[in-house]
Amino acid sequence: MTAGFVTRFAPSPTGYLHRGHAFSALTASEAARSQHGRFLLRIEDIDRTRCRPEYEAAIFEDLAWLGLEWETPVRRQSDHMEDYGRALRELAERGLLYRCFKTRREIAEAIESAPHGAMEAFRGAPLPPDEEERRIESGEPYAWRLSLDHAERVLGGFGGLAFQEEGRGPAGEHGLIQARPELGGDVVLARKDVGVAYHLAVVVDDALQAITQVIRGQDLFEAAHVQRLLQALLGLPTPVYRHHGLLTGPDGRRFSKRDRAETLRELRGRGITAAEIRTELGFG
Repeated sequence: MTAGFVTRFAPSPTGYLHRGHAFSALTASEAARSQHGRFLLRIEDIDRTRCRPEYEAAIFEDLAWLGLEWETPVRRQSDHMEDYGRALRELAERGLLYRCFKTRREIAEAIESAPHGAMEAFRGAPLPPDEEERRIESGEPYAWRLSLDHAERVLGGFGGLAFQEEGRGPAGEHGLIQARPELGGDVVLARKDVGVAYHLAVVVDDALQAITQVIRGQDLFEAAHVQRLLQALLGLPTPVYRHHGLLTGPDGRRFSKRDRAETLRELRGRGITAAEIRTELGFG
């Protein structure tokens, strides 16, 4: 086993897995196997309003049906909120976070009214202390946002941030990619009612699990820019990224839970075998 190659498949239990998930899991698993490396499974269940135990159980069932094997114990994000809390506190203590009370509609209006219109990403600033205290005491919901302006000052600019792309981005991006976190604006890292948001949890998890290769779909390519920034701010290693193309159905639309793509359990119920699915996806 090559200890230097560690990758993962990290689904969220918000629905049943479909062909797109199977392709991503098989891609990561086969990459680890070919390098005599390690393949991990991680359950990303920080969204407690949408994640359900039956979906998590189905993930294990579906992946085992496909013939995948992974190391145990499996890391479940909801069991490790303290890890994310420490990272948030570090960023907050360094003045890199601020409370944002704007609603999604207000954010959209702020973007639309910016000089460059909808192409401009949202950037905000902390409220005056007395107003912030008043709004906190009144119980208004807020999000913790990363201040790009302060991050840029701390790092002396974003020019030194880059990541290695071994796959292809949506526009064919490959090789050493200059990170452009400004494209995402002041991203949310936590909300009042949720201890942590996706970007921060993933960065912390990848570091704690010593992930060296992040293998995932092109729909998450833009996330690498923000995650590279967080890695720099927290002093965490940067894995190599490999974004793969997304599977599409006969109608040309990519498989997704939202569009009710046929699930693996439904395929299994129709008598389709795992071997047939693997062959269809190029892993026969």
